[in-house]
Amino acid sequence: MAGHFEPSEDGGAAIALDEVEISILRSLAVQLLELIGPGEEPDAARDPLDALFAEGPSEPPSDPVLARLFPNAYGPGPAGGGPAGPGGSGAAAGGEAEKEDRELSAEFRRYTELDLRERKRSDGLAVVRSLDALTPGGDGGAVLTLTPEESRRWLGALNDLRLAIGTRLEVSDEDDGGALYRLPDSDPRKPMVMAYLWLGGLQETLVETLLA
Repeated sequence: MAGHFEPSEDGGAAIALDEVEISILRSLAVQLLELIGPGEEPDAARDPLDALFAEGPSEPPSDPVLARLFPNAYGPGPAGGGPAGPGGSGAAAGGEAEKEDRELSAEFRRYTELDLRERKRSDGLAVVRSLDALTPGGDGGAVLTLTPEESRRWLGALNDLRLAIGTRLEVSDEDDGGALYRLPDSDPRKPMVMAYLWLGGLQETLVETLLA
């Protein structure tokens, strides 16, 4: 089980982690939580309905990583072409479609981003708490055993971490990772690349474990 997830007896997942791996995973999860930001303090006097329908931001985040973690729900539709040219009816139709997409995205974000942030925050906290609960052996390593629910939270956090690091590395969705493997050790991005590839392996084996 060293280096990859395997099924546990209760339907969850287990993995053996050494001291360095535990430290790296915890540090990355804490950085993700700091990026997402703190949640609201519970207010006992607040009407639960007010909290349920609380409005969030309508504009996407300016930070590229946060924009990747909290993308617009609606992208720009295909621009209309046609013989009218850039200033004709095709361009006007395309502009109207893009305006509508922006308005729909803003409305959707206003009522969903707070919940999405809270879910991502909960996933990150689950990673930190399960790592903090480990009892290291004499070599500093330990076996991490996750329940099915914890496994799903880990899967969400691993995905968010890869998205965050991949955005910093400017990795596109179509990139197969080949260029990352060929980076020389002298490249300053190398440590981040190694973390990105390692997290990808963890994510892949966790998915396979949960689907087994």
